[in-house]
Amino acid sequence: MVKISGYVDHFLFKSEDGYAVVCLTTEEEEVTCRGTLSDLTPGEKIEAEGDYVTHPQYGLQFKVSFYRSVAPDDCDSMERYLASGAIKGIGPALAARIVKKFKEETFRIIEEEPERLAEIKGISAQKAQEIGVQMEEKRDLRNAMVYLQQFGITNALAVKIYRTYGDKLYSVMQENPYRLAEDISGVGFRIADEIASKIGIHTDSDYRIRSGIFYVLMQAVGEGHCYLPMNLLLERAGELLGVDRDGLEAQIDNMVMDKKLVIRQEHVYASSFYYTELECAVMLQRLNLPMWEAEAMPAQEAAIRKTLENRMTEHRMELDELQIEAVMDSIRNGLFILSGGPGTGKTTTINMMMRYFEAEGLDILLAAPTGRAAKRMTEATGVEARTIHRLLELNSDLSNEDNRRVRFEKNEMSPLEADVVIIDEMSMVDIHLFYALLKAIVPGTRLILVGDVDQLPSVGPGKVLRDIMDSGKFPMAVLHKIFRQAQESDIIVNAHKINRGEHIALDNRSKDFFFLEREYAEVIYKHMIQLIEGKLPAYVQATPLDIQVLTPMRRGALGCETLNGILQRYLNPPDERKQEHLHGTVLFREGDKVMQIKNNYQLEWQIVGKYGITVDQGMGIFNGDMGRILEIHEAAAELVVEYDEHRQVTYEFGMLDELELAYAITIHKAQGSEYPAVLLPLLTGPKMLFNRNLLYTAITRAKQCVTILGSSKTIEGMIDNVDENKRYSGLKDRICEVVG
Repeated sequence: MVKISGYVDHFLFKSEDGYAVVCLTTEEEEVTCRGTLSDLTPGEKIEAEGDYVTHPQYGLQFKVSFYRSVAPDDCDSMERYLASGAIKGIGPALAARIVKKFKEETFRIIEEEPERLAEIKGISAQKAQEIGVQMEEKRDLRNAMVYLQQFGITNALAVKIYRTYGDKLYSVMQENPYRLAEDISGVGFRIADEIASKIGIHTDSDYRIRSGIFYVLMQAVGEGHCYLPMNLLLERAGELLGVDRDGLEAQIDNMVMDKKLVIRQEHVYASSFYYTELECAVMLQRLNLPMWEAEAMPAQEAAIRKTLENRMTEHRMELDELQIEAVMDSIRNGLFILSGGPGTGKTTTINMMMRYFEAEGLDILLAAPTGRAAKRMTEATGVEARTIHRLLELNSDLSNEDNRRVRFEKNEMSPLEADVVIIDEMSMVDIHLFYALLKAIVPGTRLILVGDVDQLPSVGPGKVLRDIMDSGKFPMAVLHKIFRQAQESDIIVNAHKINRGEHIALDNRSKDFFFLEREYAEVIYKHMIQLIEGKLPAYVQATPLDIQVLTPMRRGALGCETLNGILQRYLNPPDERKQEHLHGTVLFREGDKVMQIKNNYQLEWQIVGKYGITVDQGMGIFNGDMGRILEIHEAAAELVVEYDEHRQVTYEFGMLDELELAYAITIHKAQGSEYPAVLLPLLTGPKMLFNRNLLYTAITRAKQCVTILGSSKTIEGMIDNVDENKRYSGLKDRICEVVG
């Protein structure tokens, strides 16, 4: 670690996320420094620690790991600082007059007796006070950063803490540093716990225990749970905190009294999750209205069945009795659920519903959770479908740094203007998005939920579709029959066999389902490359980048992290014409296939037309969205990714933790998507991942061709393994409580 000190001369680059490149003047030379430095001001003196690194384009630079501001202590330093523009209203000429008047006393006068600045020509009494206030704020921030640095807090985080608490940060740090984990993005329980131990807060502190309990619940949310059983919460919290059961139970009781937690049947919720489930149940009940008077039903039904028969003839559509009854139920009821596996006629059924509603003059809105799913819905129905986020008109508070407060313009105050709302791929919808959707739908509007309940549950918390169906409280239809055209596809036939627990033929007599028995990962790599570069693109009439490798795991020889490095090397090799950027251990290159791995409601996208003119723009890129890197700009420290529908997003280098390579992705991340061809490497792995549900989901992602490389015994084991990851969700219970 190298130490340097000097004055900030000027900025070479500054981004909104805090990353900056500055020119630092030291006693010997000018040094280009980079790091989280955007809160510095020209003229400011700093002491920095870090290492010299060589940038391939810009040469030798100093990478700052830590810095602290140093108050100017001589006349030249003071004049340089004041002349830099750091204090609004003071330029070079005025700075020179101030320092000439007060000499070494300049900073003391400004901070302690600012009214004396009015002794200088050009400074009024009011302006003198304003300068004093600015200097005090600068001093307070500098002092706060110095104070926080003793606890190992980075400069960027120190600035966030100061902006959140101001002068109250000292009392927060001394009394309850665990508040940082609740109030500030980037501070989890572990960071807060580290700070608390340095301050000297005891391990059995009430604040620590409460914060740890809440942290365990939020970690569970990241695993897809809405609550934890009491015993599991106590077990996890005990391991984390090193506190006995009695101490934990006492604080859980206190948190219930403070309305931070809710306990139902030994299920412990963070309050917001419990009330989200409860309100969803209430809103579902309100939507579940009969759309006709009971006495009018017989005559109405006869007329509607006749209309449906005419529509089937007119549009040459073939529906069986269960499909017709599903359409009838969607007409009768304000809420209807349609489920079924691939090839069972869900799309045909939806199309018939739409034909009827259109003929009745009703306004219909279609939506799906992801852009890819919405695009497929548009192609299948001939009517534009949007993502649920766009349907609800996503907005976000740009001043909100922690990205938590997300606002939809469509809500209970401004509901969707439609008679019928149809949502596809409901298995992907988590409890938060479902809650936002229900708030925007008024009773009297038909809501039709469509999805395959046997797919993996949503990436986010909850299992909404499964819970609604398992409650048995609302009209629904589950389609099972595989239609004649679908029976010609072994992808569909095998998917249904797997779902029923039947073993499948792996004899390669199929036109769209292949298996290559291979024992070693290195051999699988070789054949995977051969298939992607050689045989498959022509076979499915697609490009190599359209072919998707899916894997159950992130790590290991056949995990997506290893596979992405190998596939990148062959599918997008280094080229002097392609810019690259190394972020952590991941090398991004122009042309790479990438995926967004967290919801970011504040990312702005634009669609650029001819001559670079923006033809559309909006906000929000979501977990699972896939695109390609168009450009990497080292000088501006940013890269540009193009997503579906030609949406372009600019990422600052500091945001690249939200992106990862996507030549290979986990099966969970593939939910709702469909690819011309899927390659599935399967050798060995943890039982909790290698199950029937995962294999079924992977196979149903392929449109034209599935190729499995690996072990036939592993495939048979997955089909036999019905142990899905347990997901703790209480929406079913809330529905049963509300509906009765």
